[in-house]
Amino acid sequence: MVPGGLYLLDEPEAALSPQSQLAFLAMIKDSVDDGGQFLIATHSPILMAIPGATIYSFDGRPVEAMQFEDLEHVVLMREFLAAPERFLRHLWTEGD
Repeated sequence: MVPGGLYLLDEPEAALSPQSQLAFLAMIKDSVDDGGQFLIATHSPILMAIPGATIYSFDGRPVEAMQFEDLEHVVLMREFLAAPERFLRHLWTEGD
């Protein structure tokens, strides 16, 4: 990446495993430390966790800045990881 560059990325996580997303975060941090700026459209809670990022939610109107902990993607992922069987049971029951 070019020092001081501006990068516009649309869902860069699409082809990345969670481990690769973490490696990508390290690349982003290094670039930001060199003056780089990023505008990233993502659904990945991993990429949303970039320290110091300003996160805008387009889920409602108007568009608003939000805290990482309050993002629907983050809340849902935490709830799912805490009790996946509850979510799966609901899906299986709903489909019957």
